[in-house]
Amino acid sequence: MKTIQIRNITIGEGRPKICVPVVGQTEEDILREASGFASLPVDVVEWRADWFQDVFDTEKVLHTAKALRSALGELPLLFTFRTAKEGGEKEISAEAYRKLNLALAASGFVDLIDVELFSGDELVKELIREAHSHGVKVIASNHDFHKTPSKEELIHRLRLMQDFDADLPKIAVMPTCRQDVLTLLSATLEMAETYADRPIITMSMSGTGVISRLTGEFFGSALTFGAATKASAPGQIPVSELETVLSVIHKSC
Repeated sequence: MKTIQIRNITIGEGRPKICVPVVGQTEEDILREASGFASLPVDVVEWRADWFQDVFDTEKVLHTAKALRSALGELPLLFTFRTAKEGGEKEISAEAYRKLNLALAASGFVDLIDVELFSGDELVKELIREAHSHGVKVIASNHDFHKTPSKEELIHRLRLMQDFDADLPKIAVMPTCRQDVLTLLSATLEMAETYADRPIITMSMSGTGVISRLTGEFFGSALTFGAATKASAPGQIPVSELETVLSVIHKSC
């Protein structure tokens, strides 16, 4: 399996890398959050732009992205507009979603963009192709906040993301019982061992699924999400605690 190099971070080797979301509503809030990352064990920063109050003003988004890029130094920056249908803060039209992601991919301020798998096949392919033309990596994602699909369906979605040439296929699902967590972990393991030719990201959300955020090195998930201030999804745990557990697991592998 190949690894993914983003600035000084190699995803797909060693312990799972830690991604921390920025969820400020104003540029001031966003930069204040970012200022604290230097003292935290953060590998990747995700700007959840759907929280940003001026997200539909592209010039303001680019201005904030530039300031955030400067504040983060060499930390990789992931740009994400999480749509309302997949748990995000705002609705957005397909064309606005397209233009926003294209603008950020071409800006030179971000290292990765997140593209939701169910945005439409042609749109997903276009965004991945255009991002790659600017040297920007792509996380293709799918989030189900209501249930955990079958193991076969989880693998199907991850393989589809890979077929679309996303650099990092990602899926996050909600468990309705403990068995659902095992379904997610089993799908992750089979995908990683049988089908994946690149790193993948999976997680089971909420408190029930928190174990999936810690055991990626055993089951094949290469990146996990932790909270520095406000969590962006159910089940995220404080980043310092997350790093401690991941390091202990890594030493035992």
